[in-house]
Amino acid sequence: DEEFDELCFEFGLELDEITSEKDIISKEKGKEKAKGASDVVLYKIDVPANRYDLLCLEGLVRGLQVFKERINLPRFEKIIPAEGEGQKLIITEQTAQIRPHAVAAILRNITFTKDRYDSFIDLQEKLHQNICRKRALVAIGTHDLDTITGPFTFTAKAPSEIKFKPLNQSQEYTASQIMDLYRTDSHLRHYLHLIENKPRYPVIYDSNGVVLSMPPIINGDHTKISLNTRNVFIECTGTDITKAKIVLDIIVTMFSEYCEKPFTVEAVEVVCPSGKTHIYPELAYRTEKVKPEYINKKVGISETPSSLAKLLTRMCLKSHVTGNGNHLEVEIPPTRADVIHACDIVEDAAIAYGYNNIQMVIPKTYTIANQLPLNKLTELLRLDLAAAGFTEALTFALCSQEDIADKLGTDISATNAVHIANPKTAEFQVRSVT
Repeated sequence: DEEFDELCFEFGLELDEITSEKDIISKEKGKEKAKGASDVVLYKIDVPANRYDLLCLEGLVRGLQVFKERINLPRFEKIIPAEGEGQKLIITEQTAQIRPHAVAAILRNITFTKDRYDSFIDLQEKLHQNICRKRALVAIGTHDLDTITGPFTFTAKAPSEIKFKPLNQSQEYTASQIMDLYRTDSHLRHYLHLIENKPRYPVIYDSNGVVLSMPPIINGDHTKISLNTRNVFIECTGTDITKAKIVLDIIVTMFSEYCEKPFTVEAVEVVCPSGKTHIYPELAYRTEKVKPEYINKKVGISETPSSLAKLLTRMCLKSHVTGNGNHLEVEIPPTRADVIHACDIVEDAAIAYGYNNIQMVIPKTYTIANQLPLNKLTELLRLDLAAAGFTEALTFALCSQEDIADKLGTDISATNAVHIANPKTAEFQVRSVT
């Protein structure tokens, strides 16, 4: 446990807690409720919000293995089928007002086990809560490709025109009935507001009219994946195309290692309403150039260019020295959407070097703190006023409309108040301007 804790720290993560299912239930509900629960040790690891590639066991283990230099960084490959043999997703113009973007890919000849399947589902949920902003930006759908026939159509229809059997249900419902069905569901009710007031609901059909999903609410039961699923069709619909592409890249890069040909993904052709076509997933690799002295200066170390290249490679950023040692050429893989600036590369170099190994130095500049004259005066006044019997009141910067209008018998429009567009509570609705 101590070794793993140390490894997490070296990799820039924090091992939050070592526990078990039994311990968790015991703490929350008492020992009686915990009887029969699993004693298997669980590691709770805090993962930075920008590292989507570490949100599943596959990505975390792969990252740690590369960091420990036990394996080489895998190269992800996009397989484009021959003309007329690949799958196609057609987006209609009806989606424009509600959920205009869609991307898709296929994991071909994948082998699931119980643990792999659970991890696959769990990653989707973590991404939904994180980068997808509770499905508002992106919603993920995964389907058994062998149960459906392409090409697929992503469109939007009136709720009364959509009818299918939702995931894990025994009968068909219209879209309106589905919304009513899940209004009390502890999990899905949080997403209903995303489309329930729209005149049309987004829906994906196959060529035979089978419903794959009604994003961002629920998939169809017909295409449900299982441990026996061999070919997985993945679609991501949303309001943000950049986020949708990142989400698709993360899912396929994390689980393509279980395909018959590891780290390969079958591409899907997506046709936009304009007729323009795109091939997804992008799985884009790009190269950034960084000067070694820039990294050394920012971190406060003095490593050689080759040593810095090795540090970055351990962080899944394959690097080598170019230009007579004047530059580092850093390859950003599709798993690292968080790297958008040279500073992100510098941060990874610092993590790999080890923050505890950076030598502490006295700052080259120093100042002697002094109290501002105005602050000194107000402190002296505060003491004298309190001694004279006055009571000091420190008011909130924000207050309720009732406080500055209703209680004073004044109309709110007559006050010089700045209104907060989305106040968290009624007590913090406005800022009074004097």
